[in-house]
Amino acid sequence: MRLATSTDFGLRVLMRLAAAPGAALSTGRIADELQVSAHHLAKVVRALGRGSFVGSQRGRHGGLQLARPAEAITVGEVVRHLEQRFAMVECFRADGGHCVLAPSCRLKPQLALAREAFMQALDQTTIADCAWPGAGLPIGAASAH
Repeated sequence: MRLATSTDFGLRVLMRLAAAPGAALSTGRIADELQVSAHHLAKVVRALGRGSFVGSQRGRHGGLQLARPAEAITVGEVVRHLEQRFAMVECFRADGGHCVLAPSCRLKPQLALAREAFMQALDQTTIADCAWPGAGLPIGAASAH
């Protein structure tokens, strides 16, 4: 299964913020550290804010912070919030897609089980479990992730 780039960026932001509890980090700083587009990251951060994952402070010492403790945010809930189209195959699309096999397809239920197992695993993992930087990876170093 492949997550959208924006979901990947969102998870990276949360992982970075989890590594600095209580600190307010700017979107620009995080973009520099993660070596991603600040413009794209700003869009992702807005989506994270709408999901109540991050909050922001304005002003000289402002920036982003986790809205909840990292231990209380699961990777699964973030993925569900950020993934607009989690359609593994066409028939999973919101509009049902177009597949002539749909009426008698035996693959779709199996893929649905796989997707559910994937999400259950992510529901067992918190942002705290994935806080960045990990051991041996200094802040400011490029993330090969």
